[in-house]
Amino acid sequence: MSASNEIRIVRIYDAPLKAVWDAWTDPAQTAQWWGPRGFTLTTHSKDLRTGGSWDYTMHGPDGTDYPNKTHYLEVEPLAKLVYDHGASDDRPPMFRVTVLFSEVEGKTHMDMCMSLPTAEAAAQTRKFVRKAGGNATWDRLAEYLAKRLMDQERFVINRSFDAPLATMFDMWTKPAHFSRWLAPTGFDMRFIRADIRTGGSSMYSMSSPAFTMYGRAHYEEVRSPDRLVYTQQFCDEHKNIARHPMAPTWPETMRTTVDLTAEGPDRTRVTVTSEVVGQATAEELATFLDGRAGMTQGWTGSFDKLDAVLAGGV
Repeated sequence: MSASNEIRIVRIYDAPLKAVWDAWTDPAQTAQWWGPRGFTLTTHSKDLRTGGSWDYTMHGPDGTDYPNKTHYLEVEPLAKLVYDHGASDDRPPMFRVTVLFSEVEGKTHMDMCMSLPTAEAAAQTRKFVRKAGGNATWDRLAEYLAKRLMDQERFVINRSFDAPLATMFDMWTKPAHFSRWLAPTGFDMRFIRADIRTGGSSMYSMSSPAFTMYGRAHYEEVRSPDRLVYTQQFCDEHKNIARHPMAPTWPETMRTTVDLTAEGPDRTRVTVTSEVVGQATAEELATFLDGRAGMTQGWTGSFDKLDAVLAGGV
């Protein structure tokens, strides 16, 4: 249980411990994923040891530079990092970070805690990080590891909700709940057919004032209470495969994996992973990669609606 002045982030990465540690500590690798989507990173110097420091600049997509200086208080290789984050030559550190790394069945468990002076400062930082898209940093790490280790291009997004695991599973697998929040902002979703079980399928429509689009899904795995895997295609009203009406070069078939993890009796973390299925042209793959920022925005809007549904009672 985190204290009121702490922000805790827990992730499980499908990668060996050393690969995750190296991604965190090798400047060349860190530059591939550190920061919100659209940001880039320049490391000026890095001395990874207790008492050492990391001097770097984050470059925002609008061209704004954000100088940062990290001071390492503890460095235990493959196990622990403790550092003060967010300082610069004219600014004290924003908070202290403790990151614990451990191996769990061949995967890597990352437990990160950001400690701030007060509960109010923690609340303000949560809002700032969320508005800036900073939580996508840890999703980008998952994407980077998938590409580096398995040569797989993926989109990953995480979000934690104040709801029990069983409730969250229902929100993803019962059409009456699912259709209330999944559609992009400005769209209404309606299931034409729904058989959400392993081997089942569904067809649905998403409508806005401007147009209606149709989709179909095949459920490869539905495992209560923590996992859902399905492939998805756009189609016409007669179930024939079609392309996204606003993105004709979007890949034909996508696979979405939803993993649900209990973070407490009344809190659940949702991890959504999307990847291209089957043969895709270079143009289609580029469209998918270029679309990850938009996917983050779309899922964030859907998750905001899910938060509202949960707050209103299920």
